[in-house]
Amino acid sequence: MSETVDYVVVGAGSAGCVLANRLSENGKYSVCLLEAGPADKNIWIHIPIGYGKTMFNPKLNWGFHTDPDPHMLNRKIYWPRGKTLGGCSSINGLIYVRGQKQDYDRWGELGNKGWSWEECLPYFRKLENNDLGPGPTRGTEGPLHATSIKTRHELVEAFIESAVNNGVPRVTDLNTGDQEGAGYYQLTTHHGKRCSTAVAYLNPARSRANLRIETEAQATRIVMQGNRAVGVEYKQGGKLKTLRAAREVVLSAGALQSPQLLQLSGIGPAALLRQFGIAVVKDMQGVGENLQDHLQHRLIYEVSKPITNNDQLRTVWGKAKMGMQWLFLRGGPLAIGINQGAIFCRALPQESATPDIQFHFGTLSADLAGGQVHDFSGCTYSVCQLRPESRGYVRIKSTDPFEAPSMQPNYLSTDLDRRTAVAGVKFARKIAQTEPMRSLMTREFRPGQDVRTDDEILHFCREFGATIFHPTGTARMGQATDPYAVVDERLRVHGIDGLRVVDASVMPTLVSGNTNVPIIMVAERASEFILSDAESIAAETLRTSPSRLAA
Repeated sequence: MSETVDYVVVGAGSAGCVLANRLSENGKYSVCLLEAGPADKNIWIHIPIGYGKTMFNPKLNWGFHTDPDPHMLNRKIYWPRGKTLGGCSSINGLIYVRGQKQDYDRWGELGNKGWSWEECLPYFRKLENNDLGPGPTRGTEGPLHATSIKTRHELVEAFIESAVNNGVPRVTDLNTGDQEGAGYYQLTTHHGKRCSTAVAYLNPARSRANLRIETEAQATRIVMQGNRAVGVEYKQGGKLKTLRAAREVVLSAGALQSPQLLQLSGIGPAALLRQFGIAVVKDMQGVGENLQDHLQHRLIYEVSKPITNNDQLRTVWGKAKMGMQWLFLRGGPLAIGINQGAIFCRALPQESATPDIQFHFGTLSADLAGGQVHDFSGCTYSVCQLRPESRGYVRIKSTDPFEAPSMQPNYLSTDLDRRTAVAGVKFARKIAQTEPMRSLMTREFRPGQDVRTDDEILHFCREFGATIFHPTGTARMGQATDPYAVVDERLRVHGIDGLRVVDASVMPTLVSGNTNVPIIMVAERASEFILSDAESIAAETLRTSPSRLAA
């Protein structure tokens, strides 16, 4: 079975939904969006706190595990990834963060023309509808809602005030590019419901005749003719199908599966491909390398008052009250999510010119994110290093596209990362021991008061550290002279015609914060690149062969 459209977009996640909307918007081009998972109909996708329910749901979540990490006591780390329309934007923690302006300036300094903060800012503004109102760095007319948390929680207020008492300024807007501060996060919600990219971008475009959406359709390889991508092979309903792309194939399958698809299609490190008998189309050493992620360390405290989500979730009445608040008012804890309190600050002030750690403060506690809450009143201080030096990789383990690739993050493999982890835990404890937080903390449940020395703290980080769900960098953007760059500044795969990568894979370095909004920005930019290139081709065709264009 073979059909042809102008653009095939692989993956309906944070980037893919944006591309599907923007590429079909002018009506000139036909677009097909392939998504391996089902439609986003599960109610827990749309209830903001519902990611506790989708965190381990195999129908909506790939549920990957890393390889045993030698720097993490050989543990395998659970890596959830969205498997539904909206991708990770349908199952994430809803945090609305851009990162620091220096992150994007760094991309530009690495040779990626057009990716400085000032050049990315118009696209951040374009994508957002911010309830803080218009401003030099804010947008109010975009499809993605950035919603402030209106309800003030006693614990979160104490957390922020304790940060202020440790020299961190209180701020309302964490997304101006100058990030240092403490406050409440903004969330990707609207009227008490999740605002995923499927909601923000795909739903308004569904009725377009030139847009086709295929769910439960897993891509198995890119169809190549010489050095040109001409389509995608995918499996749906037990049948293997081929969809041809008259113009381009765009991979938006994420930082784990986009490099996997490239490798399966003969684009990647030649030695790896030959190991599995895959014909080498393009020897690219960088495909699957440069893997980066934020590693979170979760300190858990018992709270002296029954004011946490643990208390509400432990009783039938508490759950019923939360449900009624959301059902009738689109309010209450279900409409907010778990992590409300933010701190961006410097754990190593002598070495870092800008914030180097981030806190997600949650008014509940569990052994792991999305797990069963503890039987005491609890809260969680999750702290992560913003710009880790550690680098890992993603590599296929076989020619089977349905087998997860090898994923090795190599967390805490550098001295800076280890020192920042220890300093971050110490700063979390400092917040907990500062008033007004101190009076609300009964005891430190984890790591516990017997963990004191730097070596003991580092062991705690290795034993309990976990992803905060931001894998990036595995098809990094860079110049053709860089042997490890996979795509150029317009996100075209080097040396391959008709193929781009548009997702977290292309980030040369990890941004200082949550990755969902930056990925959406990248997709907005990529849409303009793709449409602009199409217009240039049309203009050149008209100039050189007007009769051919008319035909």
